[in-house]
Amino acid sequence: MMEVIEVKLVPIFILSRRFEVPEGSTIITAMEYAGFKLKKGVGCREGFCGACASLYRLEGEYKLHGGLGCQTVVQPNMQIVQIPYTPSPKAIYDLEKINVGEEIFIDFYPEIYRCLSCNTCTKICPQDIQVMDYVQAGIRGDLELMANTSFDCIMCGLCTARCPAEITQYNAALLARRLFGKYIQKKGKFLEDRFKQVMDGKFEEGYTELMSLSKEDLKKRYFDRELNFSIT
Repeated sequence: MMEVIEVKLVPIFILSRRFEVPEGSTIITAMEYAGFKLKKGVGCREGFCGACASLYRLEGEYKLHGGLGCQTVVQPNMQIVQIPYTPSPKAIYDLEKINVGEEIFIDFYPEIYRCLSCNTCTKICPQDIQVMDYVQAGIRGDLELMANTSFDCIMCGLCTARCPAEITQYNAALLARRLFGKYIQKKGKFLEDRFKQVMDGKFEEGYTELMSLSKEDLKKRYFDRELNFSIT
C-alpha cells in the first residue's frame, strides 16, 4: 500500500489574495502551487540571477522586507508581491571616451550625490552587500572600492525600489566595475595567454565536438566533468 504523506498548508497572501500553500515553500514555488504561471520574474531558480525580486510583510510587523523569490521561504500570513523589474534610468556611454576622474558620476549618475546615508539600500539587499558604502565610495571617486564592494550585485533592483533619494545604485555600480576593469584593474598574464590561444584556434576542435553532441550527451558530459579551480 502506498504511503500517504500529509503536507501541512499555511496561509499566505499574494497580491492581496489568500492562498494555502505547502509549508516550507519558497515564494516562487508557493506562487506556482497557487496557480500562477510565471513567465516573468523567475529565472535561475535558487541561484543568483536577480529576476525574482519580491517584497513582503510578515504578520504583526510594520517593516517591508525584500528578498529573492527563489530563496525566501514563506511564513504564515505573509503578504507578498513580486517586482520583476524596477524602473531605473540607465546611462548610455562609450567606455573608450570616458575621462575617468574624481567626479565621474556627475555626468552619468548625478543622483548618487543625493544619498541620505540612511542605509535602507543595504538593509534590503538580498546579497548582504554594503550598498550605501559603495555609493559613498562613488561620491568620493573611489572606483576601486565601489567596484569591489558591489562585485556580488545581481541587479535585482530592490535597493532602488526602497531608496528615498531615488538613486539607481546598481546601474552606477555597474559603471564603476566596467571602468575599474578597463582602466584600473591589473591585467593577468594568464588572461592574455588564453585570449591568444582562443584567437589562434586552439579550442576549435573541442567546440566543434561539443556542437555535434546530442542534448543527452551534453548533459552527461556536463555532470561527469572534473572541476579544477586552479589557475595556471
